[in-house]
Parts: sequence; C-alpha cells; structure tokens
Amino acid sequence: MDEPEGRSLARRKRRHFPQDFKDEAVRMVLDGPRPIAHVARELDLHETTLSSWVKKYRLTQSGDPQHAPKPSERRSERELQFEREVRKLREENAFLIKAGA
Repeated sequence: MDEPEGRSLARRKRRHFPQDFKDEAVRMVLDGPRPIAHVARELDLHETTLSSWVKKYRLTQSGDPQHAPKPSERRSERELQFEREVRKLREENAFLIKAGA
C-alpha cells in the first residue's frame, strides 16, 4: 500500500506524566494571567492535553460542570489570591489526613 504524499505512518509515542507535573501545569494556568496555549507551549504539551487537565481539575473542585469557571472569565487579584490560599490549605489538609491515617 502506498502512503499519501506528505503523510507518515509514524506516530508520536504516547507520553505519561506524573500527577504532580499535571498539578503544577494546572496551577500555572490558574494562578497566572497566561492562557492555556502559552503554558502548554512552555511545557512542550499539546494544548488540548493541558486543557483537559484544567477542565478535570475545575470539575473536581466545583463538582458541577455547569458552575465550573470558564478560562475567559477575568478574576480580581484578590480572588486569585484566595484561590491559591484555598488550594494550598486543601493540599496541606490532605497531607495531614494521610499522615494521621
């Protein structure tokens, strides 16, 4: 069988990322003013990959996809600061729960 011009059957090998890498990538998107595309380029990720990580995080935090905030919504610096603080406290709480178990 002949290959169509300019197409290759070679596919990029599927990469797997540790959860802490995913969390940090999501944090970069949510904590800063940079769009998903810029962060994805910096981390050598496909934009849809990072977008799905962010979407999954938002769904797990809100519990309801209808109320998950959209990336285009602008938030005040104070709201962003509170989000960072809440995220940090949740991580510390999860750690303490695991340590006490």
